[in-house]
Amino acid sequence: MSEPNLSHQIREYVVRISESGPAALAGLYDLAAQRLLRFAITITRNQHDAEDAVQAALVATVARPTAVATASEPWHYLLRMVRNESLMILRKKKRWSLGSLINTSLNDLLAHRDVNSIEQEDMQRAVLLALRSLPVEQSQVVVLKIWEELTFQEIADLLDCSIQTVASRYRYAIQKLMPKLRACHEETIQHGR
Repeated sequence: MSEPNLSHQIREYVVRISESGPAALAGLYDLAAQRLLRFAITITRNQHDAEDAVQAALVATVARPTAVATASEPWHYLLRMVRNESLMILRKKKRWSLGSLINTSLNDLLAHRDVNSIEQEDMQRAVLLALRSLPVEQSQVVVLKIWEELTFQEIADLLDCSIQTVASRYRYAIQKLMPKLRACHEETIQHGR
């Protein structure tokens, strides 16, 4: 699904929410929740916190649907809302938690359950583990670039940083990911023989 089409669909769902109320949220949830969750977990590093961030953003959308509906890019606006909610959750946790944030498995969020091949599941696990090893700033750029297919300019706008910063984060992330993924791929081939 192309991003402009996604923004158009989101705008339509948000207009329905403004006309029909919270009952119309189901369509928006079905369309965007998993993608928003995948992004939120790159920031929070915790599934439950990511779910809280997405829920807070969707509740805010129901409370103020016009803000999303009138945004020039509703999809980017939702991503920014989830990012802001994720960062607020992290700030609260840092204030109240003495320990480090708990890292949970990303497998349930990013892996597609319709994958039947063990090799593909192993490779997905390797990708997710490799993503977890990156700094948050780099992993969120990778997710936005590869899975959400945003341009570097769109990512820079979303993350409030320069396009050069986004490009360098992406480049560093890919440099770190490639050896890990190459090693996993070679191991999978060896075990497959």
